[in-house]
Formats: sequence, structure tokens, C-alpha cells
Amino acid sequence: MNLDTKLFDGVVIFTQVIELGSFSEAADKTGHSTSYISKAITKLEQRLNTRLLHRTTRSLSLTPEGKLFHQQCVQMVTDAEQAVGMLDSNLQTPSGTLKISCPVTFGLQYLQPILSLYMRLYPQVKLDIDFSDRRVDLVQDGYDLAIRATHQLEDSSLICKRIGQFHAYTIATPTYLAKHGIPQSPEDLITHQCICYSNLKQPNRWVFEHPQQDTVTIDVPQVISCNNSDMELAMVLDHHGICRLPSFYLTQALADNTITVLFEDYHQPEVDIYAIYPSRKHLTPKVRCLIDLLVEHMPSQTPYAPLNN
Repeated sequence: MNLDTKLFDGVVIFTQVIELGSFSEAADKTGHSTSYISKAITKLEQRLNTRLLHRTTRSLSLTPEGKLFHQQCVQMVTDAEQAVGMLDSNLQTPSGTLKISCPVTFGLQYLQPILSLYMRLYPQVKLDIDFSDRRVDLVQDGYDLAIRATHQLEDSSLICKRIGQFHAYTIATPTYLAKHGIPQSPEDLITHQCICYSNLKQPNRWVFEHPQQDTVTIDVPQVISCNNSDMELAMVLDHHGICRLPSFYLTQALADNTITVLFEDYHQPEVDIYAIYPSRKHLTPKVRCLIDLLVEHMPSQTPYAPLNN
């Protein structure tokens, strides 16, 4: 493999200029002069034969090519920082208190065995676990890591690593369906009672994808709004309505045939499981080792295949 020995020249300075918004700020942070920073960017552009920045006396902005290059540079710099950090962190034994937030049911079924293994491997770590469905502020509340199950993550400065994936099912009890009728298509939900998860941005907006038909988006009638999925399931099992839940909440109900899965000819939406932590920089051994175990041992797909798909 023949690599340009100047491949990374100017890359760190370029990312600093974009992050800080000016040559002078980048100069102050890196300990160089403003003219040095300007020359480094010019040399980088000459080497790439591409203009990366639009410069005026008052502002800087990325060119389209600069935007693409900057996205890759940020990842390269982050990876390099991690590689350097690992030289030190790999020599450290995980220790101290590890504060974690995780949804209740998911934590009991899937996280607990991994945490037990973690404690056997790293006995110098103490665990502080918050099992709840509430959204925590990792930085303000002092959490090292949170586990979240979601269709779509909100924009955030936090670092998110997908560690597993499940399917979500639209469900009701046979008793409810006998009383209110079985919806034959997602559009029929507008005449039903629906139980929605209030932690979502649009709790009552359900999307259905069909292999041979157009995607359907339904604003379902919301008779119960709840921020706890165990309570949602309890209300379903008490015949109060139709709900959409990840399969890991439904293990026993599916085994007991106490619920009916609706719209089996539609694609079952994925619910991704993420490990979320404040920063890649200076990741402590106690957090890094838990993330490694989560990636290795967390299920990569739903334990229940769609019945007709």
C-alpha cells in the first residue's frame, strides 16, 4: 500500500478552524500564529487541488467540497484521538462507579445478564443503575451511559452506538377485537381506541410500510397516553385498546397467546437499541469495557420473526 506521507498534513488545523469559526481562534487554541493557520489551509487546498473555504474579511464558510471533506476529517481526527487514548486506557483496570440509565423491562431481560458478566470481569467497578423509562440528561445528571430503545434518535451532541435491534408489533387482545372489530388495514385504526407512548415526539403518528403498497401514515385516536411501556401493555391486556410495542415487552404475552398481532402483511418497524454516552474523547475504561460487552452480547435482531413475512 502506497500512502502519501503528507496525507494528514493540515487536517487537524482544518477541523479546528471549522469548529472555532475563525483562523484567529484556531491559532489561539493550537498555539500557532494566524498566518501559520492560513498558510496550512492554503497548502492543504493546494495539495487537494480543491477550494475548501470561502474567505472574507469577516467570515468563513465551507464550499460544497469542503463540507464533504470536513465530515470525513472529523471522523479521522476522532479515530486518531481514540487510538492515542487507548494506549493509556488499555493499561488501566476499570474501576470506580458506573452510573447507567436503562428502560425497566429491557434492562431486566437483556441488560442484567450482561451487567452480571461485567461485574465478574471487573470487580473493582461499582454499579449505580437507574431502571426507568424517563429521559435523563446524561451530562447534567452525571450518567456515564444510557440505554435507549427508539425508532429514531433525536438530534444530539451525545455519542450513539447501536447495540441491537428488535421489531415493533401492533397488538390487541382477542377480547378487544371481538368487541370492536378487527382492523383490516391501518386506515381502519381511526375508528379504534389506541394506546400511545408519550415519550415520542408524535406519539399517535404511526407509520406502516407494505412490500407492495405505498407507505401509510395514520394519526391514530389516542385514548391513553403513557410514558411507560409496561403500563401500556397492562392496559392492552385489560382490553382497553390497540398499541404498538417492541417485541421485548411481549415475550410472555406472545407465548401465552393473550395478544393478537395485527397487520402481519406489513413490514414490522425496527426499534434500535442504542448505548448513549457523552463523548468519545477520553472514554474511561469502565465505560469502554461495558460498551464492548454490549456490542458482543446484545441480540442483533428480534427474537420473534413476523408470522407471515
